[in-house]
Amino acid sequence: MKIGFVGLGDMGQAIVPRLIAAGHTVVGWNRTKEKAAPMFKLGMLWAETPREAAQEAEIVFSIVTDSAAVRSVALGPTGIISGLRKGAVYLDMSTIDPDVSRAVAAEFAEAGLSMMDAPISGTTLTLSQNRASLMVAGDKAIFERVLPVLLAIGPKATYIGAQGLAVQLKVALNMTLVIEVIGFCEGIALAEKGGVPREVAVDAFLKSVVASPVLTYRAPLILEGRISDATYGNVNLQQKDMLLALDLGRKMGVPVPLGAAANEMLNACRGLGLDHHDFVTVYEVYRRLGGMSR
Repeated sequence: MKIGFVGLGDMGQAIVPRLIAAGHTVVGWNRTKEKAAPMFKLGMLWAETPREAAQEAEIVFSIVTDSAAVRSVALGPTGIISGLRKGAVYLDMSTIDPDVSRAVAAEFAEAGLSMMDAPISGTTLTLSQNRASLMVAGDKAIFERVLPVLLAIGPKATYIGAQGLAVQLKVALNMTLVIEVIGFCEGIALAEKGGVPREVAVDAFLKSVVASPVLTYRAPLILEGRISDATYGNVNLQQKDMLLALDLGRKMGVPVPLGAAANEMLNACRGLGLDHHDFVTVYEVYRRLGGMSR
C-alpha cells in the first residue's frame, strides 16, 4: 500500500522502517525535516505538509505529542482532512484526550472520511524486538481491512470498540505502567536504605513475581551511572499521560489515588531538574528524600 506517515519522532522513526520492510511505500512528514533524514536512506518519500502525505495514501498514520498537535496535523489548513481521499483511512496512534480524539473523528465523519484511534503500547525497544501491540477503535470493518498493515508494526492488534475507547484504554494502561515503575523505585530505595546493595536488589526484583516487561528494560537504568539523557519516555512525556488519566478519572467520577500519588513523584522529578531523564529517574528522588548519596 501507499501509506502516509505524520510525525517522525522517536516512535515514528521506529515504525516507518517496519512498514517499508513489509513492502509498503511510505510518504512522511515531520515538523522538522532534518529529523526525518535517516528515513530517506530507507526509501521514505517526503511530503511538505500533512495534506500532501495524505493525498495519494490508502492509509495515513499520525503519532504526535499531544491533543493540540493532533488537531493541528489532522484539521489544520494543510491538515490530513484536506488531503485524505474517500475510501482511505486515517489512524491516529497518539496518546491524547479521548474526547479530543472523538471530536476530531466526528469532523472526519462529517466530511465523509474515516478516522480511527490506534494507539501503540510499547517503546522503541519493544518495537525493535517485535513486541509492541496496538489497540484500535472505530469501524470494525475498517479495522479488519487495515489489520495486515497493523501487524507489520507489531504482532498484536486488538479491536477495542467504539471510537475513542482505544485511546481511553491507552491512557489507563500508561497510568498503570507509571504506577508500577514508581512502585518498583520505592521498593528498591527501601531495600537499599536498609543495607541491600542496589544491584542485588534490582536483580532480585527481576527474578521475583513482580517482574514484568517494563521493569525488565527500565530497571537497569537505575544502576549506578545508567540514567542518561537517552530515554524511553522522559518525565514530561509520561506526566502528560498521567494528567490525561487524572482528568479522565475526574470526568467519569472514578478515583485514581495511586495515579495522583505517582504524579506527585513526577512533579518532584521536575522540581529537581530531572525531567529530561527517563521517568525511572524518580528513583533518584527517593534516594534524596531517604538521605542516600550517590
